[in-house]
Formats: sequence, C-alpha cells, structure tokens
Amino acid sequence: PETRDQGRQPLTKGVPIMQIIVVGCGKVGRSIISQLAQENNNVTVIDTDATIIRNISTSYDVMGIVGNGSSFNILAKADLEHTDMLIAVTESDEVNLLTCVIAKLNNSQCHTIARVRSPHYSDERHYLQKGLNLSMTINPEMEAAKEISRLLNFPSAIEIVSFAKDRIDMLRFRVPASSVLIGRSLKDIADLTVNLLVCIIERNSNILVPDGNTVIQEGDILTIIAMPRDAQAFFKKIGVRTNKCKSVMIVGGGQLSYYLAKMLLKSHTDVTIIERDMARCEELVEALPGATIDCGDGTEEELLKEEHLESMDGFVACTGMDEVNAILSLYALKHMGKKVVTKVNHVDFGDVIEGLQLDSIVNPKELTAQQIVQYVRAAGNSMESNVETLYRLMNGRVEALEFLLDKESPIIGPKLAEMQIKKNVLIAGIVREGKLIIPGGQDAFQVGDTVIVVTTNLGFHDIENILA
Repeated sequence: PETRDQGRQPLTKGVPIMQIIVVGCGKVGRSIISQLAQENNNVTVIDTDATIIRNISTSYDVMGIVGNGSSFNILAKADLEHTDMLIAVTESDEVNLLTCVIAKLNNSQCHTIARVRSPHYSDERHYLQKGLNLSMTINPEMEAAKEISRLLNFPSAIEIVSFAKDRIDMLRFRVPASSVLIGRSLKDIADLTVNLLVCIIERNSNILVPDGNTVIQEGDILTIIAMPRDAQAFFKKIGVRTNKCKSVMIVGGGQLSYYLAKMLLKSHTDVTIIERDMARCEELVEALPGATIDCGDGTEEELLKEEHLESMDGFVACTGMDEVNAILSLYALKHMGKKVVTKVNHVDFGDVIEGLQLDSIVNPKELTAQQIVQYVRAAGNSMESNVETLYRLMNGRVEALEFLLDKESPIIGPKLAEMQIKKNVLIAGIVREGKLIIPGGQDAFQVGDTVIVVTTNLGFHDIENILA
C-alpha cells in the first residue's frame, strides 16, 4: 500500500558507539559532526576558532577543544589513545595529512580520514593513502565533479547514484508533461519496466512507496533502479532523451570546475568556462588546453549570449555563491531548456533550494559527509553484513544502502514473504553474480549477495536492521 512519509524515523538502536575526533569545523566539518552526532557516536571536535567550537558544542552536544589538531598535546587532550576514528577536514591539505600521521603514530588502531583537495595531490591520493597508512582520503570537489559528469552523460536524470561497483544505477527523473506514463498504474506499464523497479514516487513534497496499483501523475518524480542498459531501454520506450551533453558551459573556474572540465574533455565534450579572475583564467588556460576559457562576469546576460548559451547542451552554475548559482540556473533553464546543474555549498537551506525546482543540485559538502558516514557505519559494524554504499536522497529524508552478505546469518535462507520487514523499508534489488534481481516474495538472500535497501528509517548499520 501507499505510505506517506511521516518525517525522519528514529535511528537504529543497539549499534556500536564509536569514539570519533573531527578536526576542522568549517562547512564540511559541521555537516559531518551533525550526522555523526545524530547516529549516537561520541564526538570530540577541534578547531582553532573558540567561537566556532562554542557554537558547535552547544548545537550538537559534542565535546569541543580549541587548538591546532596537528598538535599531539591537543590530540591527547581529546583522548586520542581511546579514539576509534580521526577525521581531519581543515582548509589545509597538509594539516589534514599531518594530523592523521600523528594520530596513527600514537594509536595504530585508529582509523584516519583526511580531506585532500588540491589538484597537486589529486593524482597522488592513492600513493598518499598507502604511504601514510590512511584509511581514506576524500576530495569533495572531485566527488562533486564525478557526480556532475554522470548527470551530463545522462541528462534526463535529476540524480544518479550507483551500486555494485557501478553495475546498478538508481535514477531520479521528473515525469515529462504529456508522458505516456501519466494516468497509468505501475502494473499497467510492466511491459516498459522489464528488470526495472520504481522504488519511490515524490509527489507534492510527499514520499510514496508505490505498489502495482499506484497511478503515475504529471509532475511526479520517480526513482528507479536498474542495470544501465535496462534504464536506457526504459527511457527510450517512454521517449525521454538519454544522449549525453556534447557542449557544456561552466560559470565559475574553481577547483570543482577544473576537475569537471578535465573529465568532460576526456569524453570529447566541448567545454566553455567563464571566470572573472584573470590570474585564475591564465591558470586554467595552461591546465586545460582543450577548453575555451573566457575571462568575464558570468552573471552578465550579454556575455552569456555572446558565448551562445542557448545552443549549449549543458550548463553548470559553479560559482562560490549559492544565490548566484540559483539565479544563473533559473536563467539557463528559461533560455536553453536543456540540462542544468547547480552547485550549492550550504546544507541548511535544502528545503528552500529544493522548492526552486532547479533540475539537478550537487552539494560537495553533503557528498563528503555522506561518504564519511558510510565509512563510519561500515567500520563500526560487527555483524554478518557490511555497508558497502550509502546515499542520502531527497534532501536527507531517504537512505539507499548497499549491504554485502558475506557470512551465514538468520536472514539468509527464509523467503522474503516469510520475513517481518519494518514499515517504510523496500528491498529494491538483489545483485547476484553481477546480475540484478528485482525481488519478489518468493526470493531469498544467499551468501555473497549484494542487497540494495531503500528506506525512510535512517541509520541502518546491518542488513538485519530491516527486520521489525
């Protein structure tokens, strides 16, 4: 039956509590702290700014220490000796790396995660990770660029996330006006959805978990799960464009734009970057010889017309100001009517941004926090499965998780119809030997399966959390 989202459900109880130190309390740090504190971890935060520490300690009920996180004395004060994980996300790559090295030298069991953003280190991240014995390095701008690149390669999707080592895709898309889907129930379009599942329907800000009788309406946003070729076939059947963008305009020439342009050029996409700072333009000309770099103000209508915005297949608003990106994106949607991606930095105004119906929105800070929370859940797991992938969807109201069933457990063997599964939990897919199985009541889990779960119950650490 259809169920309406009743807001966030309580986090899963009975999971291991981890002792975590977060060094650096900027926007990324704050987002990470917020999510880790919600999941009942014991979090200590370190920053050189006393005002920031005071505000965060009060807002999230975490312990705060003022000081330099790369100082052994400060880390000792934060109880490094008994810490399970240290996350260094200051503005300085070097401070982050040094902090992790000091932590590892003084607590060999401590997991260490460093934010490393500079292009100078981007090609050496795996070497740094191995050489410095880091658990993980993360580059928010590069992760955001990968996501934007995927969207430009499949422009009909509002959002794309991948599971099972990119073999399975979950896509959100808005049902077009006059679509063949409108007015038809899911069971009536079974011929269009071979080996594909409609997981969620967003309608008037409500989240619906559909069944076969659910009727699709104009304006609905559908989330589907399928193997890439099956998704392509589905979109072709319903007359939705799937060809990748061949020409893309990017306004803003920061690090994200650099990484994105590099990826697009590699796939033979024409790239135009508009950047107002002359010195940065010169750097980009040297670093991206295949791109067109225009020095000017991307908010000026005349310049956008001169660069033939209306003939572009894709547009990315990538300045450092969310409000500018939003306005540019609305302008681009009106004048080109094709793929538009908006970068946002703040995490506190998700509802407002979502209400603008901007097409695709990418937030590097949220992507970073999401990956780190995924790692924390996996590291804290001691049961029969592991969190391989975690995505926060629909402004954080839904989680899509991928679990690897690598051991025998009570959940392996019984048919799904025999299980008591929690409300608002959908078993969206079983990946077995590289193939996606859209599960029915007679299916059962096996050792070695990857199971994809979609739920509004936030905080699952283990596949057994699906059980009532």
